[in-house]
Amino acid sequence: PASRAPNQNFKMSFERALKEIEPTFTTDDGIEVQIRPLEAGDEKTLLGFFKNLPEPEVMFFKRRVRDPEVIKQWCENIDLYARLPLLALHEGKVIAVASLLQNNGGWKRHIGRISQSILPKYRQKGIAGKLVQELVDVARMAGLQKVEAAVIDKQDGGQKRFALLGITHLMRLAEDVQDTP
Repeated sequence: PASRAPNQNFKMSFERALKEIEPTFTTDDGIEVQIRPLEAGDEKTLLGFFKNLPEPEVMFFKRRVRDPEVIKQWCENIDLYARLPLLALHEGKVIAVASLLQNNGGWKRHIGRISQSILPKYRQKGIAGKLVQELVDVARMAGLQKVEAAVIDKQDGGQKRFALLGITHLMRLAEDVQDTP
């Protein structure tokens, strides 16, 4: 059925959108940042990124991001038409990751989902906002009609960043996130 076919507009628009992403930018405080999609050879630096995230933040990922096998699978099975992971790099190290996830079929194929994470040292510099803006632009070029992001109550900066990009508060799930078994 047509509803299960990959969204061809997304595929074509994604290729164009990648060309539109500026490969580098400079933060207000002079940090030169490279932006690019995840590549097969990024295993070591991506694992290093996740190992350098504060422990409480790691629990918000659905996968075991500090497991080398999980990261290896991500880097070996890149499917840029379903998930576009953008990396921000400084001096060759991943300092931030943002992803756009899209269902290529089904009743939610018009909705993209964005997530992002950044090392504490690089926060409040506009890096995460730049990555998210690039992904919102990709989503628009791909013809997606909505963009979602899940943010917990304590992540005020993330909530403000998404609101500035037009991603509005949709719902609040009380006690949806728990940090104890």
